[in-house]
Amino acid sequence: MRHVLNRAGLGIAVAVAWAGLMAGLAGCAGEGGFGLDIGGKGRSPGDTIRVTPEDGEKGVPPDTPLEVRVPGGRLERVRVRKVEDAQPSDVPGSISGDGLRWRPAKGARLTLAAKYTVDAVALDGHGRRSARHTTFTTAVPEHRFIGYFKPENRSTVGSGMIVSFGFNRAIENRAAVERAIRVTSRPPVEVVGHWFGKERLDFRPREYWKPGTRVTVDLRLRDVEAAPGVYGIQHKSVEFTVGRSQVSLVDAEAHTMEVRRDGEVLAKLPITAGAPKTTTYNGRMVVTELFDVTRMNGATVGFKKKDGKGEYDIKDVPHAMRLTESGTFLHGNYWVDSSTFGSANVSHGCVGLRDVKGGSPESPAGWFFDRTLIGDVVEVVNSRDRKVAPDNGLGGWNMEWKEWQAGSALR
Repeated sequence: MRHVLNRAGLGIAVAVAWAGLMAGLAGCAGEGGFGLDIGGKGRSPGDTIRVTPEDGEKGVPPDTPLEVRVPGGRLERVRVRKVEDAQPSDVPGSISGDGLRWRPAKGARLTLAAKYTVDAVALDGHGRRSARHTTFTTAVPEHRFIGYFKPENRSTVGSGMIVSFGFNRAIENRAAVERAIRVTSRPPVEVVGHWFGKERLDFRPREYWKPGTRVTVDLRLRDVEAAPGVYGIQHKSVEFTVGRSQVSLVDAEAHTMEVRRDGEVLAKLPITAGAPKTTTYNGRMVVTELFDVTRMNGATVGFKKKDGKGEYDIKDVPHAMRLTESGTFLHGNYWVDSSTFGSANVSHGCVGLRDVKGGSPESPAGWFFDRTLIGDVVEVVNSRDRKVAPDNGLGGWNMEWKEWQAGSALR
């Protein structure tokens, strides 16, 4: 199996997610009763890789013990990384001699007002892999606010990338905060912000970015008052480059995905989409994470047996590409008959491509994964579902330009 790498720059790409496994057929799901919060919060039953702090924990003090451990087998690799920052960096550490525990190096310390990811892969006594991906954020000084942002500084992304900020506190003075964030590009285009509630602000142009565009995000939030007595602490600039345009059209009715690069057709691949009772969203979605291998566990979203374990628990789903925050993925599938692809929809909302156990670069899933960037667009048509919500992942391309502009606090 190839090394497990997250091409979003977040290190070893593993995730605690979920996928459906029904009557021997599997997939994953969108919202509306089939939602997914990748990794869940805390632990799901049956987790073999234990991470401290817990997944999704907020306000973690910098001196909190940081540890990854397994009760048996051994840890194969662990990476802890500070992300969504002008200078992403790894936390140095090592795996113990017995393979049961990872701890940071002596003197290593977490940073205030930062977001961290923990990515780990473990092997059991039979050599079977299990993966886990968690995130946590450290404490922000009292009366201060910070914006965590995508994409990573100095990254190369697809033409559908949307600049997205998530704030640690509710923003009351949205105009002041939006005015303090400037998104510019070369060549220049109009870029407008849109608020989704009081804690999220996204920026995009009218149309997809042109290949080769260089985008600069200037954050001048230091001392900006976002709410009474709450001030910003960030003053920095980040940049990213648009590598090329890749838009893939999934036809759920025809069971196909047409991959277009800079307008030219690269391939037409057979797929399986959401089954009649767990359909796939229609609309334009953007790839936000790439995982060579990911765990998909139904227990994280309430699909449990009487004993509390997940109705399905696939610990080594290959070639997974996240499309929505609620859990829609485009991923490799090795557990259904190859005749399913191109002929039937059997998943719980995800789009599946044929693959093999362990993942193969020669499979349709491996081929597509190796040609995908964070920021690439996947559009689904002819599914018997509603259009994906614009705040579900980077779904803002599903809004008309006037509607998008209306969501700015500066208009």
